[in-house]
Amino acid sequence: MAQVVLGGIGAALGGPIGGFIGGVLGRATDSWLIAGLSPARQVGPRLEGLKLQSSAEGAPMACVFGRARVVGQVIWAARFLERKEKRSGGKGGQKTVDYVYSLSFAVALCEGPIDGIGRVWADGQPMDMAGVTMRLHRGTEDQTPDPLIEAVEGRAPAYRGTAYVVFEDLPLDAYGDRPPQLAFEVFRRPQGAAPQLEDRLEGVCLIPGAGEFCLATEPVMRREGLTKSTPENVHLTAGQTDMEASLDQLMAQAPRLKRVSLVVGWFGDDVRMGHCRIRPGVERRDKPTQPLVWGVAGLTRADAHLISRVDDGEGGEGPAYGGTPSDQSVRQAIRALKARGLEVTLYPFVFMDCAGYPWRGRITGTDGAGATAEVAALFGTAGGWGLRRLALHYARMAADEGADGLLIGSEMRGLTGTRDADGGFPAVAQFRALAAECRAVVGSRVKLSYAADWSEYFGWQRDGEVRFHLDPLWADANIDYVGIDWYPPMGDWRGGDGGRDAEDFKGSSDPAYLAAQVAGGEGYDWFYASAADRAAQRRTAITDGAHGEDWIWRYKDLKGWWSNQHHERVGGARQAAPTAWVPGMKPIRLTEFGCAAVDRGGNAPNLFQDPKSSENALPSHSTGARDDRMQRRLIEAVLGHYGQPASNPISGVYGGPMLEGADVWCWDARPYPAFPALGEVWRTRAPGARGTG
Repeated sequence: MAQVVLGGIGAALGGPIGGFIGGVLGRATDSWLIAGLSPARQVGPRLEGLKLQSSAEGAPMACVFGRARVVGQVIWAARFLERKEKRSGGKGGQKTVDYVYSLSFAVALCEGPIDGIGRVWADGQPMDMAGVTMRLHRGTEDQTPDPLIEAVEGRAPAYRGTAYVVFEDLPLDAYGDRPPQLAFEVFRRPQGAAPQLEDRLEGVCLIPGAGEFCLATEPVMRREGLTKSTPENVHLTAGQTDMEASLDQLMAQAPRLKRVSLVVGWFGDDVRMGHCRIRPGVERRDKPTQPLVWGVAGLTRADAHLISRVDDGEGGEGPAYGGTPSDQSVRQAIRALKARGLEVTLYPFVFMDCAGYPWRGRITGTDGAGATAEVAALFGTAGGWGLRRLALHYARMAADEGADGLLIGSEMRGLTGTRDADGGFPAVAQFRALAAECRAVVGSRVKLSYAADWSEYFGWQRDGEVRFHLDPLWADANIDYVGIDWYPPMGDWRGGDGGRDAEDFKGSSDPAYLAAQVAGGEGYDWFYASAADRAAQRRTAITDGAHGEDWIWRYKDLKGWWSNQHHERVGGARQAAPTAWVPGMKPIRLTEFGCAAVDRGGNAPNLFQDPKSSENALPSHSTGARDDRMQRRLIEAVLGHYGQPASNPISGVYGGPMLEGADVWCWDARPYPAFPALGEVWRTRAPGARGTG
């Protein structure tokens, strides 16, 4: 329009030349006006093709033994996907069109089958797996084609015998709009003639027991401000929770697994039993989450115990523990474990959130007239905050969700050893009553027990007096098996030349040495009568000269304890009548066993590193260096010993073996390698680095 008007005016005033000049001005005016009405448009660069990670027909395939970093080769790729992203801005409302790309492809790793993969590197750097969909095919001989390859190609090979991964629509913008150069941490245990740990392992304890949504099988988001949300329990694979990823790893690593003890923690706030409350805890008050909202035993985030805070060692502070797993997440975990065909035992656990962060076995009272009342206060009522409510809460959950077992308590050595004015043990009577109450909730199908400490299960001993103080509990009709958290010394290997034991064995992790320690060595053959004797390795043989019952003093002698009548010695005098224990009347289960993955860990398997705790310690003569072999071989030694019929006799009462199961401490619901690498998430980098949880 401007071109017509100005051209006409120019012609009237200046003839043909004026008309030409007016037309030019008019066209410029039209262009300016149209640009104002229709914003400018910029278009970003587009790809014409992609160069994939190198691969070649006939190239050799890696064969992994143990753990290795593997580059792999691309064996399939779809066409890249192009997607437009439009945005606008600026004073003129300028519009920009960018093209973003993603690619689906498969990378062959090595010969299969493998046990799994850990870390992934992209262009030499740890790959951020957030938003990445990756599927692993382990390379079995019966694996089926990947569904994506099949959907794209129609007919697709299964690549049987080849371990490979498939990336589905991997975004390429973080890598300069090209596929990154990928490397993978691959795990494949060597196949030997002798059975190894993975071939023997049938039970594990699943920790951490503390983490508000660590057991949830649906993603939980934490709201930060008005617009930002952060995942609480998704740190490894897009769309898959930490719990599900960890269970996938567990099933791959332990193909013969049958049982899982699911640890769930509440918090004690005092080591004085008359003052201690045991309650569910939260990490902070102000943490809105969705779709799950934290709640345990009727408490909300507003009225639960608020966990204390400690220096995190990285210039900040954080909660001393993760919060109690929410009831909804525990229920989801039970269902997920049952769906995998596993037996589930609920393991209520007491963390001590008080000065020094000690072991729960330190909870104790004062012997004498007031002991009964103090013990009763710690157990509390079904509606109070004590051991009774803790056990009954999870008894109801076990009944609702079809769990197979429940531990009504664990390692309360100080509590069970507290004596009343008559020399009795009031906590044992309380545990018996609690077992009866739990039985009324769960019925006959669920197995109940108490997980005694290895220094507690066999009895109470002082100055020649022997009391089998837990026998009334072990013999109780509501208790199905004798539970023991089994951490006796499994070595006495010294620094330097190794000490006395180096005369016959090669090292602290020598399989022959560890095998000789399961029912031998300290606590079976001999003991140290003093600290000076220990320093000099002067050993005193364990014997019972008065009655020939050596097994009474041998805390490692499970077979002797299990297969004999128990005659107490009151004031040193052997009682004529035995206790309620009948030889071989119930099976034993090692409800925990193992050791830290640390140098000379067998010298003291009960010691773990936790910088915040007064219990933090290394085994004697340990350098503190990580030693995975030590941990593995100790576990193999225990399982190997009790796998022999001579060491695990059949009961004439119930017709089964003495030791019905052994559950390794522990497997973590926080999946590798996110744990322990993401120290800022869990604030537990140091303990996890040595396999201590």
